[in-house]
Order: sequence, then C-alpha cells, then structure tokens
Amino acid sequence: MSRKLTTALAAATAAAALVFSLVGCSSAAGSDPTADSGKTVKIGVVGKSDPQWPAFVAAAKKEGISVEIVDFGSYEQPNPTLSEGELDLNQFQHIVYLAQYNVKAGKDLQPIGATAIYPLGLYSKKYKSVKEIPAGETVAVPDDASNQARGLLVLQSAGLISLKSGGTIFSDLADVDTAKSKVKVTALEAALIPTSLPDVAAAILNNDFVKDAGLTFKDAIAQDDPKDPNALPYVNVFVARAKDKDNATYKKLVQIFQTDEATQKGLAEASGNTGVPLTTDAADLQKTLTKVEGDVKNHKG
Repeated sequence: MSRKLTTALAAATAAAALVFSLVGCSSAAGSDPTADSGKTVKIGVVGKSDPQWPAFVAAAKKEGISVEIVDFGSYEQPNPTLSEGELDLNQFQHIVYLAQYNVKAGKDLQPIGATAIYPLGLYSKKYKSVKEIPAGETVAVPDDASNQARGLLVLQSAGLISLKSGGTIFSDLADVDTAKSKVKVTALEAALIPTSLPDVAAAILNNDFVKDAGLTFKDAIAQDDPKDPNALPYVNVFVARAKDKDNATYKKLVQIFQTDEATQKGLAEASGNTGVPLTTDAADLQKTLTKVEGDVKNHKG
C-alpha cells in the first residue's frame, strides 16, 4: 500500500499463498519492454514523505530515469488509478491485497518486484501490554479484507480473541468467536484508525499510519513475524499493468530500489528497522499472486 504470522497464518498463506505512468507516452510505448529513459515515470505510494522516496528518485535520476512520486491518502485509490492508465506503477500493497483487488475489480495488475515485508502491529494509547487490556474492551482492526484478516490473526496470537476457523487469510469479524474472546472487535478504515486510537483499548495499525498516531514501531504491544518463510503473500511489491510487467525501465527501477544504499537506508528508517528487505524474483511473486487469486475466487464461490 509502501506506506507485518501465527501458525494458522503460515498454514493459510502456504495454502493460499509505486504507481508509475509515462507522462506523454503512448500505451504502445508503455508496454514496450525496451522503453526507458526520456519519460517521467509516475509512482503511486501511500506515504510520499517516507525517506526512501527522495533517495530513490535521486538514484533513478543518476541512471537517466525521471521519476515522480504521487501520494495517496488511502489504500483504496492507487490500484484503480493504475488500472486506468494514469500511473505506471504503484508501491504500497502486499500480494494478498493485490489479489483481492484483481478478483473484485476484474483486473490483472501484476507484481514486478519485491521491496520488504513488515510486521503488523497492535498499538494502544491506554495500555502498555496486552495483559493490561481488560475483558470486554474494544479493539479496532482495518476494514479492508486482507489487512483485517491479518490483524485478527495478530489479535488471536496475542490471546485477545478466538477465531472459529482457526484463522485464515479470509477471516473477518463474523469469524470472531465472541463467547471465547476476551475483547470486542470493530473495523475502521485504516487511515482513520490513528485518530480513533484514543477511543479504543488498542488497534491494529498499518505501518503507513503509525507515525500519524504519534507512535513509533517500538510502541507495538503485539505483532506478527515477517521472517516466517510462509509470509511471501504479505511482501510489499511494485505493481504494474500486465502489459507492462516486462518493461525494461520498470525492471531497472525495481533493481535501483533494491540495491541503492541510500534508498535501502531510508526504507529501514521508515519502518523503524522492522522491515525485512526482499529481492524475490518477479516470476515467483506472480506465481504466488496467481495462487492467492485462485483461493480468493474459490472462497467467494
């Protein structure tokens, strides 16, 4: 979206599994694998102020590629904007979120490179530990399907709730076993949770919004494990339209992001050194996307 798995999550993901546009460039040129410098590539992100982006733009410029970072205030906007051709790439989401968008919208956006995988954390302005949260209190999770499921798994791992299914990438509020859960759970738009945090006992905060809540990543009172080998569906990725997945310029930009020292330093700073950088091959990312999309379709059916 860029701007964090229990045993159940590992099983589920194992089973399941920057927005750019070429200004003034024709769609034919955009799909040309050999197209590169001379055009401005627009990259859509959530969190333009994060330190990796100025470093990345500067590194790309040294390689003769002009990049414009386009900021979005919420996760709902970058994928439709990319699909409509107003952007060339985006970088804000993990594969599960992308799979659910593609299936729901009938689109075929594709991951072309990995950035990092981040722990998803539970934060509180009232309590310093999970154990301090009284029974019957309310905890908030994001309302988008992929992050809600992951957030519920964090709550279950922390001993705050019990999920009827045991927990999967499809878990939602209806899956919460209220009789066996310590707290109540409510869903809010991810971008609104920072301002709502004082009104609840605790909340799952996406990394892009931790600073908005006046917190740091070290303030998390619970989180999942980004180093789990089955966590690949939750790696954040660069995404392009399917026709552009082999574009040489876009591939070069991914390489620059993954290898430029200043960019990687900024990425680490932006995540409070909690992110785990990955350079997973695009073909493996696309294979994982296909698998998760299939599971999403089967789940709907």
